[in-house]
Amino acid sequence: MTGRAPDERLEVDLRARERRVYDRLRARVVEAEPGASVGVRDLLLFLPDLVVLLLRLVRDPRVPAGAKAVALLGVGYALSPIDLVPEILLGPLGFLDDLLIATASVSWVVNHVHPDLVRAHWSGSGDVLDVVKSVLGWSEKLVGKTLSRLIGLREKS
Repeated sequence: MTGRAPDERLEVDLRARERRVYDRLRARVVEAEPGASVGVRDLLLFLPDLVVLLLRLVRDPRVPAGAKAVALLGVGYALSPIDLVPEILLGPLGFLDDLLIATASVSWVVNHVHPDLVRAHWSGSGDVLDVVKSVLGWSEKLVGKTLSRLIGLREKS
C-alpha cells in the first residue's frame, strides 16, 4: 500500500491526450445523460472499460511496480486468445472469464493504490469501486454455486 491514508485526497492530473481517444469513442457509443441508469451499451463496454483502466494504471508513474504487474497480467489475459472459457465455443459467455480476471486485477490494484487515482482513470459508468465490488460479489456467488454442485456430484458417485 502506498504511504497515503485512504481518506486523504489525492490530486489527479487527467491527461487529455490519454483520455481523448477512448473516451470520445465511448461517448459516441453510449450517449449518456447525467443521472441515467446503466444501459445495455454500458454493460457491453464494461470489459473494454476495465482493460483501458488497467492500461492507464500501468502507464501512471504513481502506481507501484507490483500493482502494474498485476494490471498487466489482467490485460494480458483479457486480450489473450487462450482462455479458460473460449469465446469461439460459448459466444458471449466466453467473455465471463476475461471479465472476472480483469475485475479481480482491478480489485487487487485498488487495494494497493489510492482510490482517487483509480477513479481518475475510469471511463465507465458509475463509481469504479462500486462496480468492481458488485462484479466480485456476483462472481463469488457464481463460483460458490458451481463448486457446491461439483462437490455435490462427487459425493453422490
